[in-house]
Amino acid sequence: MSEFVDEALVCVKGGDGGAGSVSFRREAHVPKGGPDGGDGGNGGDVWFVADPQLASLLAFQDHPHRRAGNGAHGHGKARHGSSAADLRVVVPVGTVVTSRDGEALADLVSAGDAWLAAQGGRGGRGNARFLTNRRRAPSFAEQGEHGMERWLKLELKLLADVALVGFPNAGKSTLISRISAAKPKVADYPFTTLRPHLGVVRNEDGHEFVVADIPGLIEGASEGRGLGHQFLRHVERARALAVLIDLGPAAPRPPQEQLDVLLDELGRYRPELLERPRLVVGTKADVAAYPWGPPRISAVTGDGVTDLVRDMARLVDEARVVDAAAVTSLAGTPRFVVHRPAPAGFVVEREPTGDLVVRGRAAERVVAVSDLTDAQALAYVQDRLRRLGVDRALARAGASEGDTVHIGDFSFEYQEDVR
Repeated sequence: MSEFVDEALVCVKGGDGGAGSVSFRREAHVPKGGPDGGDGGNGGDVWFVADPQLASLLAFQDHPHRRAGNGAHGHGKARHGSSAADLRVVVPVGTVVTSRDGEALADLVSAGDAWLAAQGGRGGRGNARFLTNRRRAPSFAEQGEHGMERWLKLELKLLADVALVGFPNAGKSTLISRISAAKPKVADYPFTTLRPHLGVVRNEDGHEFVVADIPGLIEGASEGRGLGHQFLRHVERARALAVLIDLGPAAPRPPQEQLDVLLDELGRYRPELLERPRLVVGTKADVAAYPWGPPRISAVTGDGVTDLVRDMARLVDEARVVDAAAVTSLAGTPRFVVHRPAPAGFVVEREPTGDLVVRGRAAERVVAVSDLTDAQALAYVQDRLRRLGVDRALARAGASEGDTVHIGDFSFEYQEDVR
């Protein structure tokens, strides 16, 4: 049986762009053949796409690297390199993507939601692109840009219609095994369930809904005790809650104390969970040692289970009506979200050493793809940085004659523009 994995680290790498070509047209009877170097192709992007067919992050456990293809290099005779195809990495619906520092980056909550995880590098331009009236024979071309590479953390928060919440050994696994085809491990001791289980339930009217068997909560779960955070996150997106109260002789607390502790832990973890529609039901009615008014069930004998499923279906139907407008566009078709990072400019920051650093893809790309050992290429880079406004930004940042400026891997000594 496949293992359920709800956390994973993944390294994504966009493809590198292909290099532009330095080439000149050389044909008989064409005495002044100009530059004809083609452009390099773009590297592929890496996309995360939510797929309802997946239920776990198991695929990333032993194989955490995902890399898109590189763009092809350009050639002479104005032949451009081909761009690489994008890499679509499927993840379960409900996957949250964060940086390794914990910054939230994307939340893929609906089937088809997509997020650009790593952008491929742009292909370098061939020397034909740099032909001007003053530069008749450009001797340089751009190198391909390196694709973005980074480590990301994936966290799966299950999407269930009803989450079963209760103390360990409250009968959650027995209940879900009775009302659905799910077969969790069932035994008469606490913490039998160490990972959540999903079961599809069909009521007497033929309506289907998904029930999640959440591992038992204990006091202090909202603070992480007993793997509380790993369990509680699977409750966050449930449309309704079914709070199971253990009425058996081995119950850890009296029924009302169980309810108070469970609601307190839910409220401490996410206050909005207390506003979620919920049912409170007593379990183990066949061996009950405490009085508890209806609803009460015995998952072993089946007493009260049909009524409980009917009540669950009612709550789910009401919640789905409320959610329908949010998940459907005005045209009446399912809506999914495509997340793209907003293009950023550049910033100038002064380091504790006194050096100035220009950060931002626009400026870094200019120097990264150029051969700065070529005099023509160096002049072109200086002109491009000036047109981007880097000179003005350095002046506003207090740059003075002789300051060291870093842009990517390139460093130079600042000189004031005397023009």
